[in-house]
Amino acid sequence: MIDKPLFASIIALFIISLVMTYSLSTFTVLYDNYGEFHFFIRQLLAIAVGIMLMVLLSRLDPDKWFVKIGFTIFILSFIAILIMPFLPHTLVKSVLGAKRWIRLGFLSISPTEFFKIGFVFFISWSFSRKLLQHGKMSLWNEIKIVYPYFFIFAIAVLFIAVFQKDLGQVVVLAVTLMILLTFAGRSLKLFMAISTAGVIAFIGLILIAPHRMARIKSWWGTVQNGILKYFPDSIASELKVDVSSQPYQISNALNAIHNGGLFGTGLGNGQFKLGYLSEVHTDFILAGTAEEFGVFGLMVISALMIVIMFRIFRIASEMRNPTYHLFTMGVGLLITLAFLVNSYGISGMIPIKGIAVPFLSYGGSHIMAASIGIGMVLMVSKVRDGRGRAS
Repeated sequence: MIDKPLFASIIALFIISLVMTYSLSTFTVLYDNYGEFHFFIRQLLAIAVGIMLMVLLSRLDPDKWFVKIGFTIFILSFIAILIMPFLPHTLVKSVLGAKRWIRLGFLSISPTEFFKIGFVFFISWSFSRKLLQHGKMSLWNEIKIVYPYFFIFAIAVLFIAVFQKDLGQVVVLAVTLMILLTFAGRSLKLFMAISTAGVIAFIGLILIAPHRMARIKSWWGTVQNGILKYFPDSIASELKVDVSSQPYQISNALNAIHNGGLFGTGLGNGQFKLGYLSEVHTDFILAGTAEEFGVFGLMVISALMIVIMFRIFRIASEMRNPTYHLFTMGVGLLITLAFLVNSYGISGMIPIKGIAVPFLSYGGSHIMAASIGIGMVLMVSKVRDGRGRAS
C-alpha cells in the first residue's frame, strides 16, 4: 500500500498549482499573446504525467527496479548536463546566456531537476557501501574516502553554477550532500572542514557573477535599514546601497503578501501579477497566492508541505535498508530545502535563488522530477520492515 497521506497532500498541491497557474499567468498570456489556457494546459499535462509516474513507480518491486531506475536517471541526466553547453541553440533553450533547457519538440526539459534525484540516489547507494562500513577514523582518511563524491559534485557545480548560472540548485544539492554525509556516519570535523570550503567557494561564485551580486544588493536594500541602525554612522554609510537603482522583485513580493492580508483579494483579483512580478506563476507563486488567498492560503500550502515532509522523513526513519533510508532522506531534504529557500527568498529573509516550489510552481521538469523522486520513495516504502535489498 502506498502512503495515502503523502500521495493525497501532493495531489492537493497539484490542484492548487493548476488553479494558481491559470490565475497568475494572466499578464504573461496577454503580453506574449498566448492562448488563455496555454500555461494551464501545459501544467495539466505535466501533472498528469507526474501522477502516472508516481503510481507506476510505487507499484514496482524495489529489489528489482530501484537501482536500475536510479542509475538510469543519474547517468542520463549527468550526461545531459555535460553536453548541454555545447549543443546548438536549435536544441537548447537559452535565457540570459544560460543554457538550462533542452528542447524536445514542444517540450523543454531541464536536466538539472532530474540530476538532483539521480545524484541523491547515487550518493545514497554509494554511501551505504563505502562509508557505513568504516568506523571512527582520522580527518585525512575521511577526506580520502569522500573526495570522489566531491569530485563529481565539483563537476556538477561547474556545469550548473557556471555554465547554467544556477547557483540556487547547487546550494540545495550541497546542503543535501552534507546532511547525508552526517547520516552516513562521518565526523563533525569532516562536516566543518567541507562546510568551510563550501562557504568560501559559494562566496567566490557570487563575486565572479554580476547578476548574483545584483541579487545580493537587491536583497540587502530591503533589509539594510533594520540592520545598519545598530552600526556606527561611518560604517553604515559604507555598507548602505542605493535602493532606487536595485530591482524591485523582493519589494513587490512583500507588497503582494501585504496586500493579500489575512484572506486575500480573491481568486483572479491580484494586482502585483500584472507585470510587477515577472513570471509570478513560477518562482514567485507563493507571493501571488498570498495576494489572492492571503495568509490563510499560505498556511494551507505550508500545512500540505509539512505533511509531505513529515511522511517522507517518517518513511526514512522506518527503513532498515541503508540505501533506501539515505535516498528517502535525500528526497525529503530536496523538497524541504527548495520550499524553504523559495519562501525565505520571497519574504526577503535571504536573496532570491530562483528555485521552484515543489509540486506548486509552473514547470514540467520539476513536476516530473519530483514525482519520480516521490514514486521511488513510495516504491521502497513497501519494504519498511527491512526486507528489501539494494543489490
